[in-house]
Amino acid sequence: MGLNVTQKLIQSHLTDGDLTPGAEIGLTIDQTLTQDATGTMVMLELEAMNIGRIKTELSAQYVDHNLLQTDFRNADDHLFLRSACNKFGVWFSKPGNGVSHPVHMERFGVPGKTLLGSDSHTCAAGSLGMLAIGAGGLEVALAMAGEPFHVTMPRVMGVKLTGSLPDWVSAKDVILEMLRRHGVSGGVGKIIEYYGPGLDDLSAMDRHVIANMGAELGATTSVFPSDDRTRMFLTTQEREDAWVELTADPDATYDEHDEIDLSSLEPLIAKPTSPGNVVPVSEVAGKEIYQTYIGSSANPGLRDFAIAALITEGKQTHDRVSYDINPTSRQILQNLSDSGMLSKLISAGARIHQAGCNGCIGMGQAPATGRISLRTVPRNFPGRSGSREDQVYLCSPETAAASALTGVITDPRTLDMEYPTFTEPKNQIINREMLEAPADNPDEIELQKGPNIKTLPIFDELPERLDGPVLLKVGDDISTDEIMPAGTKVLPFRSNIEEISRFCFSQIEENFHDRAIEHQDDGFVVIGGDNYGQGSSREHAAIAPRYLGLRVAIAKSFARIHRQNLVNFGVLPLVFTDAGDYDAIEQGDEIELPNVREELKSNGEITVRNKSKNKSIKTTHNLTDRQVEMLLEGGLINVFRKQREEKAAAS
Repeated sequence: MGLNVTQKLIQSHLTDGDLTPGAEIGLTIDQTLTQDATGTMVMLELEAMNIGRIKTELSAQYVDHNLLQTDFRNADDHLFLRSACNKFGVWFSKPGNGVSHPVHMERFGVPGKTLLGSDSHTCAAGSLGMLAIGAGGLEVALAMAGEPFHVTMPRVMGVKLTGSLPDWVSAKDVILEMLRRHGVSGGVGKIIEYYGPGLDDLSAMDRHVIANMGAELGATTSVFPSDDRTRMFLTTQEREDAWVELTADPDATYDEHDEIDLSSLEPLIAKPTSPGNVVPVSEVAGKEIYQTYIGSSANPGLRDFAIAALITEGKQTHDRVSYDINPTSRQILQNLSDSGMLSKLISAGARIHQAGCNGCIGMGQAPATGRISLRTVPRNFPGRSGSREDQVYLCSPETAAASALTGVITDPRTLDMEYPTFTEPKNQIINREMLEAPADNPDEIELQKGPNIKTLPIFDELPERLDGPVLLKVGDDISTDEIMPAGTKVLPFRSNIEEISRFCFSQIEENFHDRAIEHQDDGFVVIGGDNYGQGSSREHAAIAPRYLGLRVAIAKSFARIHRQNLVNFGVLPLVFTDAGDYDAIEQGDEIELPNVREELKSNGEITVRNKSKNKSIKTTHNLTDRQVEMLLEGGLINVFRKQREEKAAAS
């Protein structure tokens, strides 16, 4: 039986395990990607584990999230990251060079390679025929040290694409259609592989749009073949020598199936406050808006900005609307300028921001209170924009530009104009100048640490028993943005766990930190619903609660990356055996795990007693032996240190 693209990628990088879905596998990692919101932790973790020079083929560190230098903190972290890159052997992308995902695709992406990134949207590189997976920073640090990456072998969902996109419909509508069908947890435990004749209609950057937001489906990653469209992109980037063909065998099969006729799609939009809340644009047309925002890693291509420029060319956007243009790389900004598209946007009233994540992560461009913002970003979780009472809708550049003109949500098909066409020039400006290769003299490099950069806390091993109150109970689909928010107030403390912990769960309860700190020594429990910890890979959402005293999280189900992050830092993730038991626990109840250490070593069931209600609750952990060892030792760093000490003693 033939292999699909996913199976070929995995098989060629297996260190242990096999292709049986549900079993744990180990993978060799060729490349890693880190960004400044998570990369500071990665570099501190490399330091904590006493790692020398990295062992991957290529690792790159991008400064794209924390670009606002309103005080010394972000600027100090930029200097720290640059010094760490030189010391450990990592490429450094300077502030203003652009968002990690499109820049990595332009400069470093190679079909057939594996990429592990401390950013959940690392999966965007699947557009090039890579196996690209988002993970917690600690796992990325270990991959940089040459260790394999472990993950549960996913099921592979094959999505056959047929037909061609009609006018006013683009790649964003394809992934919104997937979210309309499958929701934010429909991809959990799966890799989405796209195939079929409809691929001929999608450029490599169109595929990036789809692969990027596969993270919103909860998928492990998304995969596209490496074909002539991939080759065309790499040729344009003056990297044709990196191209290799990688396609599914003619008799390849998939574990699950879906099919989309591209010609049947219409403009779609995700309503607040979930990427899965998708309806046709026509259903919400006419609602007054405050802002349209074009850019982000979810719509990063030259084409996405050019289409908006052509739609608004010669016109002026509505006087109530902030028309925000967020270039995704310095190179794209230069090409927009060179082609005249930038001038068209400026003439139409656009506000041009620096190349980076910016408003997508809540670093500026926040909308007015309660006003509608149409964005081409990947997520619209509550408060992520920087405004607590935001109303963020996710849409295509076509819908955003059309609505900027009218001042209301507008189906772009209703504009009195022909659909503009744009063909990307074969000869584009290539910008390599803001990427710095690592230094050749690592032993002479010292890490530059400003006063806000603090050493990682070391956590103790799991005790024989655990007792503590349920300090917080939350519902379904709680995101890491709600556990540990980003934005201008929070992200500058990403290298200071004590300070950033003050914002833990603040989106849900403002005084959570003050209640939690009282239980820092004794520990506490958090109860969650389905898909607990969806969204961003930020491990701060595990480290900060653990620092405050979180020892156990019990949920109906966990998002993949957050569950592993909890394990990495010694927090026990348990799943209700009977989902109905979720209702039997209330915030404030006293919880007891009387024999947790021994039970964790011996079986998959953990005894949980609700002392307040004198009731036993059945839970399971479904952890591998490797994960159990991490929890027993108090986290992955402790395991790594122990293994190195044992090797040193044996030699």
